[in-house]
Amino acid sequence: MRISVALAQLPFPETREESVEAAVAAIAEAARNGASVVAFPECFVPGYRAPDRNVLPPDAAWLESAWAVVANAAGEHKINVVLGTERLVPERELPLASALVVDASGNVAGFQDKVQIDPSEETLYAAGVGRNLFQTAAGLRFGVVICHEGWRYPETVRAAVQRGAHIVFHPQFHDSGPAGGFHSHAVRCRAAENTCYFATINYAVAGSPTTSAIAAPPDGEIVALQPAGQAGLLLAELDLSLATGLLASRLKS
Repeated sequence: MRISVALAQLPFPETREESVEAAVAAIAEAARNGASVVAFPECFVPGYRAPDRNVLPPDAAWLESAWAVVANAAGEHKINVVLGTERLVPERELPLASALVVDASGNVAGFQDKVQIDPSEETLYAAGVGRNLFQTAAGLRFGVVICHEGWRYPETVRAAVQRGAHIVFHPQFHDSGPAGGFHSHAVRCRAAENTCYFATINYAVAGSPTTSAIAAPPDGEIVALQPAGQAGLLLAELDLSLATGLLASRLKS
C-alpha cells in the first residue's frame, strides 16, 4: 500500500489566532495535494512556550474552540491531522505538550502527550503518561513522539513500531543551537533501527539546526527534506510494505 503524507513546516505564529488560521490553510493545501495525513510542529497551536516567544497563558476554552476549527477543516477536506498543541488537565498546574489526532471525518481520535520532558522545559510543561497508537481508515498505523522524546529516547519510537506503526511522527521545536550531525543521524537511526518511517516536523525558523524530513526503511535513507528555515509543505509518497517493523519486533527484553 502506498500513502501520501504532508509535513507542515510553518513560521512561528505571531498570535494564537494566526496559528489556527495557518493550520487550516495547511490542511486545505495538503488535501489538494493528495495527502492522507498532515502533521504539524510541536505545540503549533497556540505556539511553543519558549521563554523568548510571546505566547499567551494557557486557556482551556480557547484550545477547545481551536481544536473544533481544526477538526472541522479535517472533516471538510477529508484528511487526517496530527496537530502539535497543548492541553490542560485538572491535576496538573502546567499544560501538557501534546498532539491532537483528528481523523478524515473530522472526529477526534485522541491525544499523544509528551511523556519525556527536557530539563529546560520543567517550568513550561508537565509530563504526560502513556503511549497511543492511531490508525487511519485507509489502514495507516502511526505513533507520535514529541521533540526531546525522539532525539534522546529511542524506545519511544520502538514502542509504537512494536504495536504495528508504519510511521512515527515527530513534532519538534528547535530554533537555535549548534549545527551538527546528531539530529540528522537520529532521524535516520529511528527509521533504520525499527524498520519504519520516521517523520520529523519543525517550525520554519531562520538559523535552526534542524528541519522537517522523512527517513525510510530499511536503512534510514532521507526520502524527503525541507530546507531548514524555509516555510512550506513537505510531501512524500510512502510505500508501507517497506515498514515491516522487523528490527523493532526482534528486540529481546
